[in-house]
Amino acid sequence: MQNRIFSFSPIIDDHSKILILGSIPGVKSLEKQQYYGHPQNKFWKIIFELFNESFTDDYEEKINVLKKHHIALWDVIDSCERKGSLDSEIRNEEANQIEELLEEYPNIHAIFCNGGKFYKNLQKILGKNYKIPIFLLPSTSPLHTVSFEKKLEEWKRVLEFLE
Repeated sequence: MQNRIFSFSPIIDDHSKILILGSIPGVKSLEKQQYYGHPQNKFWKIIFELFNESFTDDYEEKINVLKKHHIALWDVIDSCERKGSLDSEIRNEEANQIEELLEEYPNIHAIFCNGGKFYKNLQKILGKNYKIPIFLLPSTSPLHTVSFEKKLEEWKRVLEFLE
């Protein structure tokens, strides 16, 4: 097994209303030191479409769009061993301190999981009847072969919690 890999720090501020959680950055994201850094991952395209923003490749601008729309971003896993980028290859994972983050940022009133692999893990960590709702969204990964339009339609659920 390869060396241990680590998640990035959360992108969050006192104005954040929802938290989007992935599993842990893939190889391309780790190389770029950017959330959803793989060019074929649709996360950023979906975010920009949801808010009718002009798309950019500039990472700082991407982060600014998240903050402008009160979205926090983090991962369920703090560290793990993994060969490649597949979630199915994750071993010996250590969870991020999500409950502590939510206590520190009480304005978060919904959690959305980008893909199903760690949705169940999150429910175990926080409890199925956690005080704020936890939703599963289709993965933005290129390996999840649902059409962009279908993913976008399901991701529109995020908007309900940002009004």
